[in-house]
Amino acid sequence: MKRLSKDWLDAAYQDILTIEEIIDNELLTNIVAFHAQQAIEKTFKAVIEEKCIALPKIHDVIRLYNYIKVYLEFKFDRELLREINEIYIDSRYPSEMGLLPNGSPTVKDANRFYEFSKFIYDSVQEALESM
Repeated sequence: MKRLSKDWLDAAYQDILTIEEIIDNELLTNIVAFHAQQAIEKTFKAVIEEKCIALPKIHDVIRLYNYIKVYLEFKFDRELLREINEIYIDSRYPSEMGLLPNGSPTVKDANRFYEFSKFIYDSVQEALESM
């Protein structure tokens, strides 16, 4: 694996670790959602780097996934990816920090986002190690 690809994975893992530190705090569910999105974004950028694709300066995880989907063979919930993608866009402004259509993510939502981002991270890390 290329050094820069590993750096992206390391950065994604830091987001995973951050989530693990705050996952049980119901006042920080929006922060969990933000870090879940960031972990996925950085994980996808690791694949982009590994495959020598020009790294786009975007945060949209759906668009990033479209760059790399031919290299990834595992299946995941694309609707959940869309949901996490929307949270990131909204979370950049304090008045809408990480809000879902019905308000802040619940603890259940936060756990779902964490589990999903960890699954994406683990699956991509495994794929990169075998490329």
